Amino acid sequence: MSASGSLDVVVNALTAALGEDLVLSGQAIERFCRDWHGDVTTGAVAVVRPRTTAEVSAAVRAIRTLGLTIVPQGGNTGLVLGCTPDDPTRQVVVSLERMTSVRRIDADDFSAVVEAGVILSDFKDRVEEAGLYFPLALGAQGSCRIGGNVSTNAGGINVLRYGMTRELVLGLEVVLPDGSIFDGLSTLRKDNRGVDLKQLFIGAEGTLGIITAVSVKLMPPAEKVATALVGLAALSDAIELYRRARRDCCDLMSAFEFMPPVAFTLAQEAIPDLAMPMSADYPAYVLMEISGSGLVDIDDLMQRFLEGVMEDGLVLDGVIAASRGQAKSLWLFREGMNEGQAKRGAHLRTDVSVPLSRLAAFVETAEAAVMAHLPDCTCVSYGHVGDGNVHLNVLPPGGLSAGEVQQRIYAAKSVINAVLDDFAGSISAEHGIGRLKKADFLSRLPAVQRQLLTAIKQAIDPDWIMNPGCQLNSDTDS
Repeated sequence: MSASGSLDVVVNALTAALGEDLVLSGQAIERFCRDWHGDVTTGAVAVVRPRTTAEVSAAVRAIRTLGLTIVPQGGNTGLVLGCTPDDPTRQVVVSLERMTSVRRIDADDFSAVVEAGVILSDFKDRVEEAGLYFPLALGAQGSCRIGGNVSTNAGGINVLRYGMTRELVLGLEVVLPDGSIFDGLSTLRKDNRGVDLKQLFIGAEGTLGIITAVSVKLMPPAEKVATALVGLAALSDAIELYRRARRDCCDLMSAFEFMPPVAFTLAQEAIPDLAMPMSADYPAYVLMEISGSGLVDIDDLMQRFLEGVMEDGLVLDGVIAASRGQAKSLWLFREGMNEGQAKRGAHLRTDVSVPLSRLAAFVETAEAAVMAHLPDCTCVSYGHVGDGNVHLNVLPPGGLSAGEVQQRIYAAKSVINAVLDDFAGSISAEHGIGRLKKADFLSRLPAVQRQLLTAIKQAIDPDWIMNPGCQLNSDTDS
């Protein structure tokens, strides 16, 4: 029997076990086998799209019985190929896109229970309608899904105030590799009954099970928001500005982003109608936001804070948004610069973190090292000052062949990682490991940590059927 004939037999067996409504194959699965940026296109045996936790459990059992493996997938917006299948003869994608129920929102408990396939922005809208706020905020929030956010422990722009996704999760429902269901959807804030099992699945990228529902913390809405863009003489001044802002604005600060001057050029390449709010001639920029509700005068706080730092010469120029529309325009520069980079073609996207006190020194050292090795490339460094997260991206020049572009991307990554090691940083601040960063992750993983991670994987998924090739190698991998 031909390979295609064997796959047809397997697809037919899946369909017989689960029903035609749940199983896709052939050309219908192409969108599930392509990464978000379209850089990688692969294949899979089939895609299963369950509507309920019980159907996820049945799918896992059927796939396991057929000797196949599983790649869980949410919104497919990941940046490290964590949910992109890479073995079209053995892997079945289990997509959670149909599991879109918000099971409940409890205003008195400040909590919600939501299924894994709910799109983040849709969930935020539902919570807002209930008079509450869910603080996770990502550039991909119109496409990414809650289960993927939890599986990757997503970060975003509000980490400095609200923490990573891990800090927002109260409980989980997970289908395990044998098809059994772990029901841990508690909304308790304090529960000290031994090991917190949900933490095993947060950030595991689907290697230990399939998250089907999540209980999360909700917050009072931020009724008052002040947004400002300021120009600085150097990135090192952004660290001092952040220190001052943490002191003067306390926990009301919800975002503190740094950007280089090229950010404005890139954003306008993607969104030509964007009007510059201030001069683009300063060496560094910070986009900051403070927010609150109740009796706090947020606008006055922002005004007084900026007056003080400008009088001291720390801030050279700035603009405060006078309306929500103007605030949105300021944020469009931060979001649009990513689109502008994508328009310039394939490039290196990094997601690293260093101690906050060394952020400016790392950027200066790493950019200098890249330019010494690759003088025809452009470095674009930006990120979240409050948590030490830097996206140091490298854009090759135009006119190169695909092979030459990949050579430069690989060389730039090696240079940046070498500098990162000297700064005791992390190769993944918020995107995860996936398949893209696995080799770099494993080469830096201390022996004791590797033993612990392998032991956990072996205990929960002894047959290594969950997301093989992601994060860890099995004993049979080379």
